Amino acid sequence: MTAPIRLAVERLSDRLAVQLAMQIESGILAPGDRLPTEHQLAAAHGVSRTVVREAMHQLASRALVVARQGSGVFVAPTPAHQPLAFDHSVLESVQSVVHVVEVRRVLEGEIAALAAERATRAQIAELRRALKSIDVAVAEGRDGVAEDLAFHRIIGEATGNPQFRLLLSFLEQYLREGMRITRGNEARRRDFMLAVQREHRAVLEAIAARDPAAARRHATEHILHGEQRLVEGGVISRQRRQAALRVVAPLNLAKKSLKGVP
Repeated sequence: MTAPIRLAVERLSDRLAVQLAMQIESGILAPGDRLPTEHQLAAAHGVSRTVVREAMHQLASRALVVARQGSGVFVAPTPAHQPLAFDHSVLESVQSVVHVVEVRRVLEGEIAALAAERATRAQIAELRRALKSIDVAVAEGRDGVAEDLAFHRIIGEATGNPQFRLLLSFLEQYLREGMRITRGNEARRRDFMLAVQREHRAVLEAIAARDPAAARRHATEHILHGEQRLVEGGVISRQRRQAALRVVAPLNLAKKSLKGVP
């Protein structure tokens, strides 16, 4: 029997960092406010001082707090330009994996449509090589996550918009865990793997055919079918999947209503 897919267990320091970050971002803790001492935080949250120090390190790395020697830790001034960052909990639960999958669904349809309009012959050839690399990885017993990410990265590059390349590069650190779970789930069943191959091929051929509408449709369907496979594989609940589809249904209806509109 195939071993169950496991997620990393959330660390106490991550949980504490998330709680404090929420207080800072919501304004409960304002710029310039002094945070409770390490001892006070440890006592208030029932954790060790080591956990507190790790949480403070996370907040400092996100420029949310600054340490002043001899004075304590303070909420940092709000920067004029906020860096893009996701909550670390994105990496540590099935629910968060579903959230990342939803981000992919929103992005990848439009990215594929733009790639269909703008991809060069060289990029289309590169996509074909990337698909073969996925097949080779699977045949060798590897999960193919790196190869799958590379395929989608090339689609982003084929848009000709460097901002998509930067955005996808940022997302990869979060997509990697979600993709590991989806591909691990799909590797359990041959019909899943064959479906993924067909879906990738459909996206590629739509891009090669310079058909933005088909590329958008196939890319979006690929993500939706991946969510359905997570349900069938027992990774997420059917209720969670149905909630997601209730969001998608009005969008599909709106698209149908626009057909034929000049």
